[in-house]
Amino acid sequence: MFHRLGHFVVRRAWWVIAAWVVAMIAIFISAPKVSSQADEASFLPRHYESIQAAEVQARAFPSAFTPDALALFERNDGAAFTDGDKAAIGKLVQDLTDKKIDGVVKIIPPTKDMGYSQDQKYGMALVSIDKAKQQDQNLISDVAKALRDDGKALATGTDLKFQLGGSAAQALDQKDASGSAEGIITMATLLLVIVIVGIIFRSILAGLLPIVVSLIIGLPTSMGLINYATKAFDLKSTPILMAILIVVVLGVGTDYFLFLAFRYRERLRAGDDRKEAVANAVGRVGEAIASAAGAVTIAFAALILSSLGMFQALGPALAIAVVVTALASVTLAPALLAVIPARAVFWPGKKWMREPSDARFTAIGRVVEKRPALTAIASGGVLVALTFGALSYNGLFDMAGSSMPKTAESMVVQDTMSTAFSKGAADPSQVYLSSTDGKKLDPASFKAYGDKLQGVPGVAQVILPSTASDGQSKTVSADGTTAQFTVMLKDEPSSNAAIDTVTELRTVAHAQAPAGTEAKVAGLTSVFKDINLAMTHDYKLVFPIAGLLILLILALQLRSVVAPWYLMASVGLGFGATLGATTLLFQKIGHETGLMFMMPILIYLFVVAIGTDYNILIIARLREEAREGRSPREAAREALRHGGPTVAAAGFILAASFGTFMLAGNTFMLEFGFAMAFGIVLAAFVMAMFFTPALTALIGNKAWWPGHGADARPGHGGGPAPRVGTTVPAEPVGRR
Repeated sequence: MFHRLGHFVVRRAWWVIAAWVVAMIAIFISAPKVSSQADEASFLPRHYESIQAAEVQARAFPSAFTPDALALFERNDGAAFTDGDKAAIGKLVQDLTDKKIDGVVKIIPPTKDMGYSQDQKYGMALVSIDKAKQQDQNLISDVAKALRDDGKALATGTDLKFQLGGSAAQALDQKDASGSAEGIITMATLLLVIVIVGIIFRSILAGLLPIVVSLIIGLPTSMGLINYATKAFDLKSTPILMAILIVVVLGVGTDYFLFLAFRYRERLRAGDDRKEAVANAVGRVGEAIASAAGAVTIAFAALILSSLGMFQALGPALAIAVVVTALASVTLAPALLAVIPARAVFWPGKKWMREPSDARFTAIGRVVEKRPALTAIASGGVLVALTFGALSYNGLFDMAGSSMPKTAESMVVQDTMSTAFSKGAADPSQVYLSSTDGKKLDPASFKAYGDKLQGVPGVAQVILPSTASDGQSKTVSADGTTAQFTVMLKDEPSSNAAIDTVTELRTVAHAQAPAGTEAKVAGLTSVFKDINLAMTHDYKLVFPIAGLLILLILALQLRSVVAPWYLMASVGLGFGATLGATTLLFQKIGHETGLMFMMPILIYLFVVAIGTDYNILIIARLREEAREGRSPREAAREALRHGGPTVAAAGFILAASFGTFMLAGNTFMLEFGFAMAFGIVLAAFVMAMFFTPALTALIGNKAWWPGHGADARPGHGGGPAPRVGTTVPAEPVGRR
């Protein structure tokens, strides 16, 4: 199949190139616009309690005031407010209201009873934003920017300092931080790919070709198709998608280009002319690229089964990008190689036609050949030892704080409020008590119920429902069937301590609800609690299904039911070792309280899925060498001699590409960059280079059962095999 594809591409190279260019332009220009979601709750399905509670709020209090931004006031000299300062704050809030900023529903100034810190050094005004704008990061960011700019302008010339925090301001700061991070990551990744590939092939053009295939053609095409799919299937879009997409497309595209380019150069050295070398290269590595891309695509696409809309969007989007990149790698990349003279591709290098000794990889191959048991035990031992570190993993939910610098204004406001007010004051929780029989609630029962809630460890204060009608504090519905209890927590809303408090709060709220009523707990902390539950569900469902599908792809590619099992075992060890090493570095050595809650799934996405590429490439070469008639140990030696440089180059480039995330300047990107880079290093330089070939050498030809991996060449496993450097006619995939 891939030999036929290679010959077709070679014969129609210019048509293939033109088709890709036209398709990219048409798809990118016509694709619909998609905005990122800024609200964590929008990623949860309706059966979770936090979402049900939000629906109760919308139904019972349609015009309720919910603070989406917080204006923090303090004196420039840090002193306590005077009466004149408080009057100035009130005037500033009124002037800001009079500007009628699009999307701002209401601004409530601090009052004598509520809104000022005990030391009278800080004042807090609450801002409510139109619900329609809250669901779109771009729209809510625009509102926050207008509030921040106008507030600071009004405070100029006074003794007051104005700062904007809260979820809307975090969306703005996160958007700005993401934009800066994307620029840094893109430029660093581009530079790495161009320089490293150029050094590997001692060529200028070779370093630019993967950029043309992946970034100039593949990325815009992928983005357009992703937007089409997002609109068609009503998926969510997450702010982190673009930064990850850039590295995935460039990283995977460079991997596949290297798979092809190394084989292309090998065939040129074997005596093929340029076009025949391209066709044979596609025929020999096309199946490995397709299998690798299939495994990655399956792993990504399996996230459509996730409970979280964030991953339901991220997984399919990345799956689309991998499919586009793989198609470009077996069609567009060969077409470019077919029309560009080989000397130009490898210029100014002068030794590209000479067969190198590859002494390092030959030496590695000999070690695995002579001592496969020791190699398997040593490399496997490293993976197992690091895996134990994962036992200390602790998930954190401060998504905003982890994804932007601590110096961002919204983070400064959050830190200030946690000390000036109670840590939970910035985002209180709510308990909605609703009648189940349609009867009005008895206000006389509110005090006793509130006392039960107040008794939950971790609760700082409970504000009872009020029937006030000033539009500001009315917390009993018009029909009297629903009441809101506002619960201030002692801990920061996104902390694990707060989540534990909400867990107990739910238990007490449900159990102590008066007869004929039911309770639902709402608020940001409640959302994080449900995200935690959803993640647990995903670990039990998504991982096993994705693993079985990848296992099936490996079985089909290798025509074996033995090899896929130990390949998946090595991948599992790679996952555990990566999570363990990241946990040890940041929690144990760096003294962080935990890692971002999504880190295990992200490691699964990139280390397990993409790291499988290297195992697939090596195992495909092992099978190819076995079919040449070599013994299992000889096959391991030759596979590492010829496949080792490709795996090392591809792994190094992809690890370095992910390492660029560490330059983004925030905690999440630092942890993510390290985890991905370290995981890829393990996948390429431990699993693919030592563990997998050593196990295959130990298991022998039984690894290919029930296939006949060693019976396809003269001698059926015992005869001499052709060496690299001889000219071999094109044959079906898997043969040389």
